[in-house]
Amino acid sequence: MQATSAPTGSFSFKSPSPNRFHNHHRRTQCAFRSDSTSPYFPYGIGTSRSDWQTSCAILSSKTLSLPLPLDQDHTPSSSLNGHSSSAADLHLLPLDPKTTGPGGVQETGIVPSQPKPLTITDLSPAPMHGSKVRVAYQGVPGAYSEAAAGKAFPNCEAIPCDQFEVAFQAVELWIADRAVLPVENSLGGSIHRNYDLLLRHRLHIVGEVQLPVHHCLLALPGTRPEYLTRVISHPQALAQCEHTLTKLAPQAAREAVDDTAGAAEYIATHNLRDTAAIASARAAELYGLDVLADGIQDDSGNVTRFVMLAREPVIPRIDRPFKTSIVFAHDKGTSALFKVLSAFAFRNISLTKIESRPHRNRPIRLVDDANVGTAKHFEYMFYVDFEASMADVRAQNALADVQEFTSFLRVLGSYPMDMTPWNPSSSPSPSPPPSSNSADHHRQ
Repeated sequence: MQATSAPTGSFSFKSPSPNRFHNHHRRTQCAFRSDSTSPYFPYGIGTSRSDWQTSCAILSSKTLSLPLPLDQDHTPSSSLNGHSSSAADLHLLPLDPKTTGPGGVQETGIVPSQPKPLTITDLSPAPMHGSKVRVAYQGVPGAYSEAAAGKAFPNCEAIPCDQFEVAFQAVELWIADRAVLPVENSLGGSIHRNYDLLLRHRLHIVGEVQLPVHHCLLALPGTRPEYLTRVISHPQALAQCEHTLTKLAPQAAREAVDDTAGAAEYIATHNLRDTAAIASARAAELYGLDVLADGIQDDSGNVTRFVMLAREPVIPRIDRPFKTSIVFAHDKGTSALFKVLSAFAFRNISLTKIESRPHRNRPIRLVDDANVGTAKHFEYMFYVDFEASMADVRAQNALADVQEFTSFLRVLGSYPMDMTPWNPSSSPSPSPPPSSNSADHHRQ
């Protein structure tokens, strides 16, 4: 659109006369009212199609162009995002020529309702597949990651992936809008595979969800614990239920498989009468198994932390608790790691996690940086979570100091903390996604 003097108009929707739409589809038109004397806006829109597209870039992208029925006054009704586009429904300011000055500026009178300002959600591209958010996860239906996806995104469309890396790629290739993947468990510790993938891929952490893990012993109907010859599940699930399993089925051998829900599916598919699985109660419902024992985890404080990943980061805020995740490699020098951590301590920023992983590109370095020495040590990448938003000046100054002592620094995401209350004595019951897709924590 060609440059003119600063526009003083307002956005409005114009519905041409009904006779233009006789036996034709209805099309909603977005126009920008400006000074009627301007040579570039003689009819409320630009003189060319490119001008019109430029002035309506945001609003026209969210306008539905569909055949619609006529109103009672026999005029076609336009729509925006599936809603009526009348001035009252869209909360648009009516332009009264008696009370408006040049350029459409309101001069007198009180406007009862102001137009709703655009938010970051309005500026974000809407999913092409519909209103449901598609969430990728690793595993099969009935696993704990399904519950995590349902808690993070209620009524989402969950997309199962056979590997963690596939879930990352599903978001990068626009097959999914989000991914929900586990990063640590309160008993089993960090899930290193996903930390490595966070560094390899360019997705952003946009949220977190903490899910209590409630294990059940599942088997085909009619099976009794004393007749079991083996119990199959994810290795961490077997370890987390070791003492209870010894009491329930001391004769049963333990066998590790890829994930908990996959173990339940395997028993149902192969009709194994002498085998039980450790999985969720939802897995029992999906695969027609009985719950022989409920809540068999040895420690009730068994929680898995998941992160939500997206192609674009969220805008950090300071009006609610935020957490920021970073990864860095410390530079050569004495006490480099101490100096990095001091940048947060001096500003009273709490660290909630620090994790070290070997530096794949430079795994080992000589202490004296020469080929004549024999002493060596590992090179590490450090993952740190701290309780502050990147909109907080303290966090900005801390990272400015960190950058001075590191050879590499990357912000993985600044996102809202999961503040959901948790009762360890009760089993988790998040609403599962309508499509049965999910994965366990750490393929659990």
